[in-house]
Amino acid sequence: MTDRAIPRASTLRGWRKSSYSGNESGSCVEVLDAHPAGVPVRDSKQPHGPALVFPRGSWAAFTVAVKDGTLPS
Repeated sequence: MTDRAIPRASTLRGWRKSSYSGNESGSCVEVLDAHPAGVPVRDSKQPHGPALVFPRGSWAAFTVAVKDGTLPS
């Protein structure tokens, strides 16, 4: 995978709000499942802005660390 960003994330369909995003409006991280390049992640306040694309293994390790509370600060 050479591209680490998608300039206009709104061109993709199927975004979902992260289960770890707060209920406050405007403070959500959205992810896109089943993208061939990895796991795109965007800020819901900027749906027409860019998305960062993470390798699947790196994203999985990050989410496990968040769930386990072992993510270093």
